Amino acid sequence: MALDDDFAAAQKRVNAASGLDNTKMLELYGLYKQATSGDVRGSRPGTFDLRGRAKYDAWAARKGLTKDEAKQRYVDTAAKLG
Repeated sequence: MALDDDFAAAQKRVNAASGLDNTKMLELYGLYKQATSGDVRGSRPGTFDLRGRAKYDAWAARKGLTKDEAKQRYVDTAAKLG
């Protein structure tokens, strides 16, 4: 249960953070989606949906992580935000 509490606190930290670059935001997005939804589903967005493709790729890169592993990585990454 402590991991879930840490994950919730990390989400608040990320939501309050400002000035995060796209790379860090996509990393956190992929970890969040893996932690909450599991492996990516559906097909990759089309060529002209750059944002959708980037988000899909960030999530797909975490394929195979368990939800708890993804939560822990999210917590660890959020802790480094400063």
